[in-house]
Amino acid sequence: MDGTKADGAPDISELLGLAQGFWAAKTLLTAVELDLFTLLGRGPLAEEAVRERLELHPRATRDFLDALVGLGLLRRDGDAYANGEAADLYLDTAKPTCVAGRLRLLNWRYRIWGGLTDLLRTGERQVDQDRDFDTFYSNPKTVKWFMAAMDGANAEIGPVLARAFDWTEHTSFVDIGGARGNLAADIVRAHPHLRGGCLDLPPVEPVFDEHMERLGLTGKVTFHAADFFADPLPETEVMVFGHVLHDWDDENRVRLLRRAHEALPENGCVLIYDALVDDDRTDAANLLRSLSMRLVTPGGSEYTGAACRAWLEEAGFTDIGVQPLVGTDSLVTAYKRG
Repeated sequence: MDGTKADGAPDISELLGLAQGFWAAKTLLTAVELDLFTLLGRGPLAEEAVRERLELHPRATRDFLDALVGLGLLRRDGDAYANGEAADLYLDTAKPTCVAGRLRLLNWRYRIWGGLTDLLRTGERQVDQDRDFDTFYSNPKTVKWFMAAMDGANAEIGPVLARAFDWTEHTSFVDIGGARGNLAADIVRAHPHLRGGCLDLPPVEPVFDEHMERLGLTGKVTFHAADFFADPLPETEVMVFGHVLHDWDDENRVRLLRRAHEALPENGCVLIYDALVDDDRTDAANLLRSLSMRLVTPGGSEYTGAACRAWLEEAGFTDIGVQPLVGTDSLVTAYKRG
């Protein structure tokens, strides 16, 4: 914040705007929770029709819809509301470009951010035991919901990673902790010579199979049902760790990378992507992401490229490189040499 008034004093409006930012965020997340954008993806509706379809009370609905218009998420033509361009493309669950799952996960995290003060005082994550990540694997419905959220988090990354790394020198890869295989699918579509794999916990396999069938890629990507800390890692030339290391503390990060180093052949490679914190620790976006990880995991956080390099070296990797990838994510590459 660097705005100033004519008399040189800081402009309080920027401070208040920052403090009130949650109003807009929660309005968007609630619209996703209600599946409003999917409803309006079928065609424009008047406020009364929206209320009836979504079973809303009349007291606040018009303010809610008009606020979404003001935020650029809806359009209003007379009495009829319709999706704005971005909402129609990315938040209508009937469209293959939808990333609403990611926003549903953010809505889950929204409540947890209310525990930030307690995190700072205790160092403890702020997730109830009956609502932590383990519960997402407890039944097919929550598995599907969580995998859709992971797809949303990786939606931009797959096509970019397919271009950012020289896949021509390799014949196989496995996405470790790869959810229902969306990123692996992006890579095998771009590089058909590759044997693709996706490793995740056993409850994910039915969701993976369903997703591959929907993408027309059945048999093109192999699912490996495993716990990457307890079970043998599959044989492959490249292992991808995307949004995985940030879930764990330093000890487990090194432990996992050592397991990868042991499993890879000579000249095998690991690809790691996460929202790396800059070495000067001034990038607010990724520092806030790091706080978010600390709120929901026992030991996770975002981390610097220098820290990742040190873990990789400790695990035995060399030829380590760090480069921007897409959005807030960076790519770290490292090799197992003889």
